[in-house]
Amino acid sequence: MSYAYIIISAVFVNNFVLSRFLGICPFIGVSKRLSASFGMGLAVTFVMTVAGLMSYIEYHYILVPLHIEFLDIIVFILTIASTVQFLEIVLQRYIPTLYKSLGIFLPLITTNCAVLGVAQLNIIYDYTFLQAIVFAMSSGLGFTLAMLLMAGIREKLEFGNVPRSFQGAPIAFIMAGLMSLAFLGFSNMTPAK
Repeated sequence: MSYAYIIISAVFVNNFVLSRFLGICPFIGVSKRLSASFGMGLAVTFVMTVAGLMSYIEYHYILVPLHIEFLDIIVFILTIASTVQFLEIVLQRYIPTLYKSLGIFLPLITTNCAVLGVAQLNIIYDYTFLQAIVFAMSSGLGFTLAMLLMAGIREKLEFGNVPRSFQGAPIAFIMAGLMSLAFLGFSNMTPAK
C-alpha cells in the first residue's frame, strides 16, 4: 500500500471526524476560533502520532511475543494518557495562552476515541512501522483540517443572519452534518478492495 494512498485516505476519505464520526467532542467544543482549533489540531496530531508509534511497538514487540494481545486497549489507553499528560505539562509551561484557550478539552484528548481509533486501526490494517506512523500523522492532519474548516465556518456564521433558535450548537451540528456529506464525496476516489 502506497504512502500517498494512506495519506489521502486518512485526511479526506476516512477522516476521523467527518467520515468515522470519532472525536466529535473537541470538534464541536473547540472549533469556535481558528487559533484554538489549530492548536487543538496540532495537539491531537502530536498525540495521534506518538500513540500510533508507541502502540505499534507495544503491540508487536511486547503484547504479541507474550501472547497477551487481549490487553491492547488497556495498554493503548495508558500510552495515550501519558502522552497527553506530557503535552499538557509542555503547553502549560511554554505556551500558556494555548493551554488556557484549549481549557478542559486538552485533558479530554485522553478520552478522544479518534486517538484510540488510530492505535486500533494500525493493528487492524496490519500496517508496517512506517505505514503506522504515516497513518497516525495523516489522521491527525485530517482532524486538524476538519477543525479548521469548522472554525472558519463558525467564525463566518457569527456575522451571518442565523435565526435565533439555530444560533450556537444547533447551527454547529448542522454545519458538521453538511461537512460530513461533502466529505462523503471523496469516498469514491479510492479503488475498491
